Amino acid sequence: MTSTVLAPAKLIGAKADPMLKHRNIGIMAHIDAGKTTFTERVLFLSEKIHKTGEVHDGAATMDFLEEERKRGITIQSAATQVDWKTFTVNIIDTPGHVDFTAEVERSLRVLDGAIAVFDGVAGVEAQSETVWRQANKYKVPRLCFINKMDRVGANFEDAVQSIRDRLSARPAPIQIPIGAESSFKGVIDVVRMKAIHFIDGAEDKKYDEFDIPAELMEAAKKARHDLCEIAAEFDDTLLDLFVEDGEIGEELLKSALRKGTLSIGCTPVLCGSALKHKGVRFALDAVLDYLPSPLEMPPVEGDVPRTERRTSRKPVDSEPVCLMAFKTIAETTGDLTFVRVYSGVLQKGSKLINPRTGKSERIGRLVRVHANK
Repeated sequence: MTSTVLAPAKLIGAKADPMLKHRNIGIMAHIDAGKTTFTERVLFLSEKIHKTGEVHDGAATMDFLEEERKRGITIQSAATQVDWKTFTVNIIDTPGHVDFTAEVERSLRVLDGAIAVFDGVAGVEAQSETVWRQANKYKVPRLCFINKMDRVGANFEDAVQSIRDRLSARPAPIQIPIGAESSFKGVIDVVRMKAIHFIDGAEDKKYDEFDIPAELMEAAKKARHDLCEIAAEFDDTLLDLFVEDGEIGEELLKSALRKGTLSIGCTPVLCGSALKHKGVRFALDAVLDYLPSPLEMPPVEGDVPRTERRTSRKPVDSEPVCLMAFKTIAETTGDLTFVRVYSGVLQKGSKLINPRTGKSERIGRLVRVHANK
């Protein structure tokens, strides 16, 4: 069996990164919200690719099937891995079409976090509700990215309200837009209280940062107050500070929001335009700041093969090997099985018990995939 690994597990012969600096995330959305374009910008910013391919040209990296390129939609989930700053981020790009909902659920079962992409014009749509419920089912912490803020009819406040109303979620905007539609030019970082202007043509790699102008200060202060109010619910120290003077420092605020995100108590919200290369880099930063490492997830539980005993496994080398095979595709050289390693050390030649069949399976080779490569 050939396996591709989605995990921070130690692979014999490979250099292991500290698990605290790993993120295993998925990207999910309703069809046409811009999810695959968002993923393409992530690959470009992280220098996994050096030229972006567009969905409408049939050239997106993660949509490699002929039918995907022809129809401009994602049909099957695709995996990749990127480095961002000092972190390693494993990514699964999931389908957005209702016909492939089962494919999304298979991916969500093995993820530690997710980014939900929404159309800034349409807000929450039907498939958004479906994948959100699936993420709730598996207790997956999430971020929201309100996309297409440059489009006619884009409205950040309406999109955030639709998240509250239709998903029964607790959105916590950590950014608010500067302008909208054709005048969309940047965001206010509500945590740091700074204004950020995107630079046309810089492809999200450069931006201008400055103090919040007077005409935007009232909106920024209200957004900061609302964010602190949400964060204070997850940290008693912050609650005391908030009640006393209403001011909370940047690091304390981020820490409390992280607690809220990991407990599914709130969901940080960002915005931008993936097509125009605006704002995706800050979503990547938020993945590091607010989504969990594998060490912050509860131990996985299950039945011990060939016994009636249930047990749990922690994500450490000293535990027995425990993994979940969540996807298999047929290749010319044999089946390629995608697995999430939850504990132990997986290596070439390992023999594992398949609890479904009760038979021993031998790992032929281990690979990491990038789309179809």
